[in-house]
Amino acid sequence: MMRSLWTAASGMNAQTQNIDVIANNLANVNTTGFKKSRPDFQDLIYQTVQNPGAPSTNATQVPNGIQFGLGVRLAAVSKQFTPGDFQNTGGQLDVAIEGEGFYQIQMPDGSTGYTRAGAFKMDSNGRIVTPEGYPMLPEIVIPNNSTKITIGTDGTVSAVQAGQTAPTTVGNIQLANFTNPAGLSSMGRNFYQETDASGNATTGTPGQNGLGTMVQGFLEMSNVDVATEMVNMIIGQRAYEANSKAITTSDEMLQLANNLKR
Repeated sequence: MMRSLWTAASGMNAQTQNIDVIANNLANVNTTGFKKSRPDFQDLIYQTVQNPGAPSTNATQVPNGIQFGLGVRLAAVSKQFTPGDFQNTGGQLDVAIEGEGFYQIQMPDGSTGYTRAGAFKMDSNGRIVTPEGYPMLPEIVIPNNSTKITIGTDGTVSAVQAGQTAPTTVGNIQLANFTNPAGLSSMGRNFYQETDASGNATTGTPGQNGLGTMVQGFLEMSNVDVATEMVNMIIGQRAYEANSKAITTSDEMLQLANNLKR
């Protein structure tokens, strides 16, 4: 059986996975805080017929070997944590991170989730929560009779209560960061989970120790560039087509070999 059949088949499978990643990026082009993914491929093992440097005579060596590559496989799908564009919403609880860092969210199972999406709401108890109702950590409660909420660049949350003119500090947003953010596990719904690859979360005040600052009234949008993804899609489609042509060509060569004797 010709090697090219299996090699080209691995190429078609790899390009299918490539398109899967591109499709997810495009599907989330308007998702707040979404970070695009990039597939990383690597070649498979090689069948060595002749090693480079093998002796051809007592005094000479073969300068180049003979090796046949056996295809490609998906090695990793990496999240790209480049910043997305900021959208001005004017919302009092809409806040973007300008720089590094993640919001800390208490998940229903008690664990901590991490997100870049800053479209926060206020629940019936006055807590700052995600659209799913998961509270921010550390918990921040806005007084019931508050008329204006202000979030400073350092994460200080203050509120002006009815009948007062001076704001009162009600809490401080703390950000988390990781040695290797690309090692975080995606949980869906804009949440990430800590893993051994990401390292342990280090928390701190926005604007300190390399953490970004808060920008109230803005949301960080997806960092997906539609034009780039469309170009990548075209490249993936043509690569898939080229691999399918290699399979067709291999099949035709086998057919010719079978028809030598009639």
